Amino acid sequence: MRWQIQSIVSNNSPTLRMASFVIQAVRGVIRDQNRRRTTMFILLLVALALLFSGSTFFESALNPRERPVWFILFWVACAWLTLTAMLLAIFDLLVVKLEARKTGRMLREKVSEAENAVSPTRTGE
Repeated sequence: MRWQIQSIVSNNSPTLRMASFVIQAVRGVIRDQNRRRTTMFILLLVALALLFSGSTFFESALNPRERPVWFILFWVACAWLTLTAMLLAIFDLLVVKLEARKTGRMLREKVSEAENAVSPTRTGE
């Protein structure tokens, strides 16, 4: 099985190079908190710009009775951008919550270790 994957990956087709690039880019966005938040911000700005322009400038071009396909594609793109930003926000919330739990656990361990080091036995009371 591993040989098959390596033979597929070793083929330098443009599709595989693009897929590899996309995977690495997504990993970078997911792992780094600043990139993740910047990506969310940019996605929301683009979605808001599309929402505004779709309601004003492109209103005649996106008439649902004249061009239903363009109308559907445009608003699906807006919804996709918004949903992507929302999913990234939920993921960011979960990561922050997990890090807070981890930090709290480490702090409790340090406090208990410090208490044990200060008073190892309480036989004098």
